[in-house]
Amino acid sequence: MAHSVLSFAQHFHDRTKYAPETLSRSQGAMQGAQPEPFKTYKLGTGYDLKPYLDLSLTVAQEDQRGWIRLSHLLINTYGLTARVMTMTGEPFYLRAAPSAGGLYPAEIYVISRGTTLLPAGLYNYQARTHSLWRYWEDHVWQELQTACFWHPALEHTQLAVVVTAVFYRSAWRYQDRAYRRICLDTGHLLGNLELAGNLSDYRPHLIGGFADGAVNQLLYLNEAEEGTIAIAALADLLQVEQNLSPVTTAQPAPTQTDFPAMVDGELLAYLHQSTCLEASADLRWTTRSPVGPRLETSPHTDKYNFPFCLKVSTVTDPILWDDQLRGLETTLLGRRSTREFSGGTLTLDELSTVLDFTYQPQHYVDQGCDSDPDYFDLGLIQTFVAVSGVEGLDAGCYYYAPHSQELRQIRFKNFRRELHYLCLGQDLGRDAAAVIFHTADLKQAVATYGDRVYRYLHLDAGHLGQRLNLAAIRLGLGVSGIGGFFDDQVNEVLGIPADEAALYITALGQPAEA
Repeated sequence: MAHSVLSFAQHFHDRTKYAPETLSRSQGAMQGAQPEPFKTYKLGTGYDLKPYLDLSLTVAQEDQRGWIRLSHLLINTYGLTARVMTMTGEPFYLRAAPSAGGLYPAEIYVISRGTTLLPAGLYNYQARTHSLWRYWEDHVWQELQTACFWHPALEHTQLAVVVTAVFYRSAWRYQDRAYRRICLDTGHLLGNLELAGNLSDYRPHLIGGFADGAVNQLLYLNEAEEGTIAIAALADLLQVEQNLSPVTTAQPAPTQTDFPAMVDGELLAYLHQSTCLEASADLRWTTRSPVGPRLETSPHTDKYNFPFCLKVSTVTDPILWDDQLRGLETTLLGRRSTREFSGGTLTLDELSTVLDFTYQPQHYVDQGCDSDPDYFDLGLIQTFVAVSGVEGLDAGCYYYAPHSQELRQIRFKNFRRELHYLCLGQDLGRDAAAVIFHTADLKQAVATYGDRVYRYLHLDAGHLGQRLNLAAIRLGLGVSGIGGFFDDQVNEVLGIPADEAALYITALGQPAEA
């Protein structure tokens, strides 16, 4: 056994970094055809959700309204949104949540306690046909409660969403580093679930602490191929008893510092296993205080307050999502990742508005949005913005202080050339007007939550990234998430504190003419 001062999560992060001298080796070569991104079952009962997409809640019959809500919740979370023909003549389907490389490793399961819509049992969301497939007809809710250490939200709710990962779908292209992308992709999905809940009067309560093996067995997963990543109890806000107080979401797990030497290709499976919780764990759930309006929060709660730096306010008017959030649904279904930027500029107000929607949810409560959606621990995530072309803002790297709602400049420079290099030569980095970096102090995070925090960090970064995506699309801007970058060079080039590990990048700019 190899002994290390690093936890395995830290070791994994270091081993899966991209560096100029090792990039070709670390990216590897894809073997065989791309894995099928859809799961099928031979036995069970299907529930077609398509007929309810075109029905209005205001004119629907009482027995249809529940189906309409559930249908819209699922299609806005992870449904198919476009059909693209490939060079081979085979169709490729895009979904509401973006996925690195279009590989879609996530699967959605719905567990029903037994409702007027869904009899008790296990359901898989069939995105290809927009239907639910009931593959197990039995009461399993108490097993779910036990596996989730009796999370209080499960006591009062009737439905739960479980998100799993079929690991090889992403590892086929990205090898061990795929685990980062799987969690980011799941974070995109959770961001959609939160916002789709606003549209359909559901409130997802995230559950980050669960006995992984017990949930996998409950769902009848092949654990060598697929594992549970996140769970959400789905509260029906039209039922008074399901309007629940928020509860802590992240739970600590063991930290593994004694692990064997292993070759590339073995790290992903070992990391996932090292982040799992045992059924014997002793977890406690506590009610958490709502975040509340951040304008009333002390500015000193932001992590970095660099002395003598330029500070620029990002306070702005919120995005308008139209009556009953119709504009939000249009944006969820119409979102696309931008493939090419024109190199044009953004305005400071546009950048501020994107940041406002992402980090200031309390500004949208009057429009029907949750003022305090669940994350695992946003306090661990920091945000830096490399500005190349924002009118009214000097070029340079800025720290975004969400509580103070301001950008704090830490380096003066136009980074276009460096961003092209940092993003592995992708023109998106060079031509973007602003590039947003999500980072975390991995050592501190592991000290707080153990190795399982590696999931939490990337899930939260993906959730934030999806809100950035949707805000940008609503404003008519181009946006694209970037999961491949030279890790260590990010800090060196931009002047980001060395303790901050880069998790995710989102590029913003003007889309090139089609």
